[in-house]
Amino acid sequence: MDSSIWVSIITGGLSLAGIIITNVSSNRKVEHQLEVHQAVTETKLENLTAEVRKHNDFAVKIPVLEQRITNCENDIKDLKSEGR
Repeated sequence: MDSSIWVSIITGGLSLAGIIITNVSSNRKVEHQLEVHQAVTETKLENLTAEVRKHNDFAVKIPVLEQRITNCENDIKDLKSEGR
């Protein structure tokens, strides 16, 4: 074989190896970034879930407090009417 053919084969092989190495490295970097973003998203979701639970507890307590206030107001009215 002619030496130019060997040079072309070696050059092509080395170029292919370089492309493969670059792609593998790039894929690893992207996978790492995705893992980091997923971890951040999960943490934010956990925090948001905790806030929603606090809000739901608050939403359950408000009607109970409103009823207690109404009862207290009625008791005050009754006491005022008894005192007259």
